[in-house]
Amino acid sequence: MTRIIQKFGGSSVADAASIKRVARRIAASRQAGNEIVVVISAMGDTTDDLMDLALEVSPQPAPRELDMLLTTGERQSAALLAMALSDLGVPARSYTGSQAGVITTAAHGNAHIIDITPGRIVSSLAGGNVVIVAGFQGVSQTTKDVTTLGRGASDTTAVALASALGADFCEIYTDVDGIFTADPRIVPGARGIPSISYEEMLETAASGAKVLHLRCVEYARREDVRVHVRSSFSDKPGTWVMDVSDSEEEREASMPDMEEAIISGVCHDRSEAKITIAGIPDSIGRAARIFEIVARADINIDMIVQNASRVMNGRTDLSFTLPMTDGRRAIEAIRAAQAEIGFEQLLYDDQIGKVSVVGFGHRYPSVEIWSTSALDQPWRMIHEEIGAVADLLHAMHVAVGPHVPCNEEWHHRPVGVGVPVPWRVNLKLRVSTLAGFEGGTKIYVNTISPAALAARLLPELFNARSAGRIAPMDLGDECEVPRGVLACTRMR
Repeated sequence: MTRIIQKFGGSSVADAASIKRVARRIAASRQAGNEIVVVISAMGDTTDDLMDLALEVSPQPAPRELDMLLTTGERQSAALLAMALSDLGVPARSYTGSQAGVITTAAHGNAHIIDITPGRIVSSLAGGNVVIVAGFQGVSQTTKDVTTLGRGASDTTAVALASALGADFCEIYTDVDGIFTADPRIVPGARGIPSISYEEMLETAASGAKVLHLRCVEYARREDVRVHVRSSFSDKPGTWVMDVSDSEEEREASMPDMEEAIISGVCHDRSEAKITIAGIPDSIGRAARIFEIVARADINIDMIVQNASRVMNGRTDLSFTLPMTDGRRAIEAIRAAQAEIGFEQLLYDDQIGKVSVVGFGHRYPSVEIWSTSALDQPWRMIHEEIGAVADLLHAMHVAVGPHVPCNEEWHHRPVGVGVPVPWRVNLKLRVSTLAGFEGGTKIYVNTISPAALAARLLPELFNARSAGRIAPMDLGDECEVPRGVLACTRMR
């Protein structure tokens, strides 16, 4: 029996007729022999209406009570859907996030999932029920209070449940027919994308596409959960989000002489604002302190631009973008530290937009080395784990050779990301774009495809291993990428 997680957004359950239509779709899937767990959002604009009501009562509602209020929308949808399924002769049970075992941090309004203990769900499935879980919510591990995961986070609930329950895949039902090369409401000629890699979907979501929640894609990539984005209003095939490395390799093998830049799509985002801190003393550690202050306010930063220092007074300007909803908190946090930072002026602009071009043709030729440790922060790892990453990095430098300019980018879990992200090093080959060139022009050039890069480096790795110039390691088809490990195009 196939176990499927189905998530339905607010537009899919906007009214009673929509709920009945969704119930019929679920019933048909169950009749086909599938075991179904449904994650449901609040009906239509219910969450916005509840937020407006809260602001009428209190200009600054307490975060704990706001979570108590906002979670009622999903509970309402879940109960109504269970009733509709029962009327169709399909046994169904609805659960809140806490009843479903969604354990979170204590940060109200933007909690992160720590663990899922799906005992009640498993028992209910064993009893022949369709299980309906209220999305967007959980319970704090420490305070036992109801928490919410942030707007749009029912997607994350669905993927997390798919991982915890070992589901075959996760279906995200929305009001669009899948993922497109651009917003079809703005670009009539936008094409549907049949499948897209986790990495490209992460970039697409981070760049402003609202089809999938960013943390949902992070979770899916880490746990290797296949996600199927579809419309609840049609039977069109939609888009699969998954590891597509094998299909990429097949495509490149069919045209080995072509090094073609591939662009997956174009995204726009009108929900960001820009903060400029003008007249900052240009001294070591000053920018780091600014970002530390912003991070402590639990605010994610998107784009960063620092101007060249003014020779006459040794000061510079620093600009960054962030979600418009976090603008006030960021301004307050930075202004409170003005004496420490020593800036002259603080500027805020919410009349901006961001356009992003997504695809590996818009990146550097690069190789990523990541740790498979259960710990995502390198300073917590044992010496042998750090040594293994060092061996991999050394091997790649040996394969690239001394004649190709390159630089390293070291990463561990970003601020605000609740899902552990492997410690990783990105080795960028500067064969097309000189270091620093893109900073001024915003032009990124990649003339080497992943398959061409693999064909260039893998023979060098085999030769280096045979000569004893690198540590013993598996290469190419000798390697396996196990489930639950961040996957990328393997070098063959």
